[in-house]
Amino acid sequence: MLLTGLAVGVVLGFVFQRGRFCVTGAFRDVWLSRSLRWLTAFLVAVTIQAVIVNVLIGADIIHPEIPKLALLGVAAGSFLFGIGIVLAGGCATGTYYRSGEGLIGSWIALGLYAFTASVMKFGAGQQITDSLRDTSTQATTIHGTLGVPVWVPLGLLSIVTIALVARQLSRPAPSFVGLPAKRTGLAHLLLEKPWAPLATAVVVGLIAAAAFPLSEAAGRPGGLGITTPSAKIVQMLTAGDVSTLDWGVLFVLGLIPGSYIAAKASGEFRLRAPDARTAVRAVIGGVLMGAGAAIAGGCTIGNSLVETALFSWQGWIAFMFTFLGVGAASRLFIVTHRRVGAEPVRLQADGAASDKPAVTLERIS
Repeated sequence: MLLTGLAVGVVLGFVFQRGRFCVTGAFRDVWLSRSLRWLTAFLVAVTIQAVIVNVLIGADIIHPEIPKLALLGVAAGSFLFGIGIVLAGGCATGTYYRSGEGLIGSWIALGLYAFTASVMKFGAGQQITDSLRDTSTQATTIHGTLGVPVWVPLGLLSIVTIALVARQLSRPAPSFVGLPAKRTGLAHLLLEKPWAPLATAVVVGLIAAAAFPLSEAAGRPGGLGITTPSAKIVQMLTAGDVSTLDWGVLFVLGLIPGSYIAAKASGEFRLRAPDARTAVRAVIGGVLMGAGAAIAGGCTIGNSLVETALFSWQGWIAFMFTFLGVGAASRLFIVTHRRVGAEPVRLQADGAASDKPAVTLERIS
């Protein structure tokens, strides 16, 4: 059953790349352009996953371990992580799938993210992480604290998500530059036609929900996660500790191959070296990502996507402080550059840094 982790990673890496699924862009767009387009999509993924996962929990099929709230660690770590993903040009998912596209700046950020997370979780920085997380309360879930059924917060989340989706569907869809289609049928839909955010979110939500029973069947109760598995890979490479190999490790090992397959098949793979400033930002961003995620107990996947679906305090507080961190970094590193007349960092629609303006192309059906 361990190999199902690799399979899920390859499939999700493909989906992330083709759908341009990156939480950095979703959060940043709210702050810079007041756009809720990608944030709405992200909440769709959370909501779909939440419905399925809580049905499985109620049916006694899965038994996820929900962490106790370490408020200081979650808040501080998530805020740092939010700053880091703006500097790195992508969150954990964005950094992985952009690495598969050949973006060397993402390789730098990804390597330092994994290395720093390993240091903070298993190495010299473990005491710092533990000191910030040893103030745990007994609180785990929001509904548990409030003494209400899980369907109460799930119902509220569903109402908010449906309202946001209705708002988005009532607005004109973004226009694209048309190119003649080279493929037809399924190949055109999968490899040429840009994936709509809502469609991508539905697929991500379904895969995230499926990860719970698949992971538990392999002896790892829980859903998708990127930070701890990435840190474990560093442990395997540096200390030869193969005992860390589990479903989660195989999952993250599948992300880059999946993204590469998608990028290569769609003609989007190209090795791109960053300029000096982008490289420095990638270094700083990767370090902040690794440290922040380790202290917070998760990244935008483990916390903001998965723990939110379980309605854990850790998940939703991490969501909020990551959002605030992205806002602070966006104001400081993007808006400030514009005010002083410096050349701002150009960002793709998915939040990744680029030295060229992003243009979305769609092949004509």
